[in-house]
Amino acid sequence: MLPIAFHPIYQHPLPEGHRFPMLKYELLPQQLLLEGTAIQSDFFEPSVCDLKYVLSVHKKEYVDDLLNLTLNSKAARKIGFPLSKELVQRELIIAQGTISGAQKSYDTKVSFNIAGGTHHAYSTHGEAFCMLNDQAIAAQFLLNNKLAKKILIIDLDVHQGNGTAEIFQNNPKVFTFSTHGKTNYPFKKEISDLDIAFDDGTKDEEYLKTIRDIIPQLIETQKPDFIFYLAGVDILATDKLGKLGCTIEGCKKRDQTVLELCSKYQIPVQVSMGGGYSPDIKTIIEAHSNTYKVAKDIF
Repeated sequence: MLPIAFHPIYQHPLPEGHRFPMLKYELLPQQLLLEGTAIQSDFFEPSVCDLKYVLSVHKKEYVDDLLNLTLNSKAARKIGFPLSKELVQRELIIAQGTISGAQKSYDTKVSFNIAGGTHHAYSTHGEAFCMLNDQAIAAQFLLNNKLAKKILIIDLDVHQGNGTAEIFQNNPKVFTFSTHGKTNYPFKKEISDLDIAFDDGTKDEEYLKTIRDIIPQLIETQKPDFIFYLAGVDILATDKLGKLGCTIEGCKKRDQTVLELCSKYQIPVQVSMGGGYSPDIKTIIEAHSNTYKVAKDIF
């Protein structure tokens, strides 16, 4: 079984110019069902996240401003979406999808959130289409409920997980690891526990060698009992917002590397999908679908 969080509000319509990035949330579940990677019973529909879990990582003043739509114009511009109650509710549902998935991973070993990977959300503000940090909220939930003692966040999106790094900068129970494009957004990087910045155009061989060398060492030294994996497919050479040079096959091998290590060390893992902005939607869906196919083969 592959528990997959999906809610119709993931597809919430946006003004022209914002719709294309949202299309994958509708098409990806359809593709997984069509190709037989998932069956209908794999999908679960998360509810709205309890605010006490959100407030474990985000400051109350910021959360109140989101809920009341009272963010100042500068803060709203940083997020990039036109704010609405529906979009804030969407973020709360995404966060709960990651929490619920993480809980299910203790039985199924792996879980997914069709959305999620909102790693640019800081404790005090949002950025780059991220309002609430789903994996940070879920990680703190596991710690607070004594479901985990040490968590490793593996963020392989092309953009640094700057919000995640800030949220856990003083928390020794969470180790943040981010690989990203050196010249990609955010231009001012935060300091994760471990950052690896790749040069523009980095191809599969160098990329894969790096993560294959680093991640086993992290697992051995940090000894996490839970892993959150952000599996952004914006590392592809075709991506409009990324500057790396990886192929579809390289991206699939990346996922295989991470998930095989989780299986080998018997560490439950929750996967949020993160970014993917290639101009052809088929490319995005294929790359994301591969993550699920690899998981099905491994688990």
